[in-house]
Amino acid sequence: MAQGIGRPDHSIRQVATMLVATALTATGCQTMATTRGSDAAPSAEAPDRIVADWPLRFMRHNFGIATYAVQEYRVVYADRPYSGGLRPALADVHPNSLKATGAGHITIRNFPPPVEVKWKSRDGTPLEAEVDIGEIFKDELVVHETPREEMSEYTPMINPDVVMEINDRTINVYMRAFISLKAPRVEGNPHSDYRRDLVLAWSRTY
Repeated sequence: MAQGIGRPDHSIRQVATMLVATALTATGCQTMATTRGSDAAPSAEAPDRIVADWPLRFMRHNFGIATYAVQEYRVVYADRPYSGGLRPALADVHPNSLKATGAGHITIRNFPPPVEVKWKSRDGTPLEAEVDIGEIFKDELVVHETPREEMSEYTPMINPDVVMEINDRTINVYMRAFISLKAPRVEGNPHSDYRRDLVLAWSRTY
């Protein structure tokens, strides 16, 4: 009788062990599948990519000025004044001076009233002008020279620089936008994977 009772107990232990092992194996497989699925799924917190829209547009911009060959100037845009005295000609300063001009007034909502400009040209002639940034960029398209196929999908939302140059009797308006690229422009330089071209958008001589 003792042997007969012992065999069923042994069988029950075997079945229980097999059930536990099966449950652990199934749990392990489910965990692995969930992990792979999480890695493949896009993050809900991933930022929007402006590159999804073409052509590129902007809702805010930055503003800066560059002055050359003038005796004095005063500029007002978006309630911020700029002024200064005698400025040398562009040919007499560093060749990268214009390209390096910053846009210190940032994230201006499109578009304030026109820029008010008063200045004296190289020969001392007093001049005045209103430059309507909103009219120049009325379609809110980013002015740039980057082909779409070269642009990285990780290009962030663009707030381009609008740079106004006062040069003797001429006013030029440029746009400069930071655009990420899929590959570096310079071979061997991983930090050259972007463009910030200064592109002429408007010009007038007074």
